[in-house]
Amino acid sequence: MPVRLVVEGGPYAGVSRGELARRARAMLGALDRSTAELSLVLTDDDRIRELNGIYRKKNRPTDVLAFSQLEGEGNVPSRKLLGDVVLSVPTARRQADDRGCELMAELTMLLAHGLLHLLGWDHDTPRKDDRMRRETRRLCRVAYSTAGGALRASRRRSPPVKGRTKAKAFGHSLVGRAARTAR
Repeated sequence: MPVRLVVEGGPYAGVSRGELARRARAMLGALDRSTAELSLVLTDDDRIRELNGIYRKKNRPTDVLAFSQLEGEGNVPSRKLLGDVVLSVPTARRQADDRGCELMAELTMLLAHGLLHLLGWDHDTPRKDDRMRRETRRLCRVAYSTAGGALRASRRRSPPVKGRTKAKAFGHSLVGRAARTAR
């Protein structure tokens, strides 16, 4: 099973576990990683605040954290085990409300963003940021295009993509750190 989805503190209204796992599998396929293992954790603000404090020294909730198993001291890169993407559903819900989109669209975008971090993508320069935003949008389109009957066209909205300022603040410093810590 390439996608393992864990829900902490849920269930969360407006979140379809099956649909989110399906979207993750579609994105993995688009990244040529359809056989890779991914852990996806849906959690609350308290838990993500705790993780953000431990691994990033920031005592506040964030939207997405990525723990890559492809990087890190003494870690042998593997195409099988990608790592963990942790999403805060309450933060995603607030962001979705602010952007005027559905919660699942926001979670899909955050999932795509986290997956790219697992693969070593970053947005620390304007050029890298533009490239990462384009790839995030592509992954979201793949997730929606393979949805079949799960998404009605009338409910489809363009997935939001993090802006440069906000995106730089969340998740990218975790890549590789979890692998070193877990050993």
